Amino acid sequence: MFRLDEKIWFWTLLVIPVIILLFLLLQVWRRSAQKKFADSELLKRLSPNQSLFKSILKIVVLCAAFACLSLALVNPKIGTKLETVRSQGVDIVFAVDVSKSMLAEDIAPNRLEKSKQLVTQIINSLASDRVGIIAYAGKAFPQLPITTDYASAKMFLQNMNTDMLSSQGTAISEAIQLAKTYYDDEEQTNRILIIISDGEDHEGEAVDIAEEASDEGIRILTVGVGDIKGGPIPIKRNGVVLNYKKDNKGETVITRLNEATLKEIAEETDGVYINGRNTTEVVDAIKDILDKMDKKEFESKQIADFKDQFQWFLGLGILLLFLDIFFLERKTAWLKKLNLFNENF
Repeated sequence: MFRLDEKIWFWTLLVIPVIILLFLLLQVWRRSAQKKFADSELLKRLSPNQSLFKSILKIVVLCAAFACLSLALVNPKIGTKLETVRSQGVDIVFAVDVSKSMLAEDIAPNRLEKSKQLVTQIINSLASDRVGIIAYAGKAFPQLPITTDYASAKMFLQNMNTDMLSSQGTAISEAIQLAKTYYDDEEQTNRILIIISDGEDHEGEAVDIAEEASDEGIRILTVGVGDIKGGPIPIKRNGVVLNYKKDNKGETVITRLNEATLKEIAEETDGVYINGRNTTEVVDAIKDILDKMDKKEFESKQIADFKDQFQWFLGLGILLLFLDIFFLERKTAWLKKLNLFNENF
């Protein structure tokens, strides 16, 4: 496994296209100046050892040298061993609503994207807690099991969309039921389920199921995304709004944030409801709750002892620069024999 220390230095690779552009401009200017000086056939006789291939080779070597030096600045590292690490934390399961109503844009950019932002920022604030992700609409689907791999969690999160589940609706109760299977320790008391939704529970059983979850030691925190005034559900193609979702009577459907349901679910498990409009307030509120909870000790495998690899790229870059200095633009005997550019001698 490898990682990159200073990714910002990848920007130095922009030097390479600049070098190539300057080389091309120089060649154009040189040919123009030579035409003013003498006929091309005469120039070939006057400077028979001039080689276009050697000029291109110098530029290729110079660009390769800059690429190696850029990679050296980025400082790639390779993990050399796997260690078992003991840490303490809380098991947190995120249940993210991916029903069509989450496409409403009453909160920017839309409810689903706002939900992803909230979960991402909450994960970024964690230290050694384990996280899992559930996606739900008309049905609940396990997206990511309990893990300490935050990078994977955020990757799975970004791939979530409203088309991933064919069954539409908002079955919060199924999400709670599925979350109960995520926790692997029967004696564990620090179980957290964070439901992020607009609160439209089409089945109406969520409060009863939440009571059952509470009996199993699960504390539910609910985060409401959307506006109580509501908004239409856009139908888009290639980012352009074609129409809005309509009901059986042909009227535009207005979906509203249902805070009452989300508050009932949270209260049933001694949890809290948080309005998701302000990301910072949501993260701070959840972090404060987690900090006050008892931590569970668990083991995890982690790559340790990362070793720097920049020296290989630095050495190769310096070597290529050194070679570039000694590359002449004149033809050599073996290049003359190859005659790569069909040059007449």
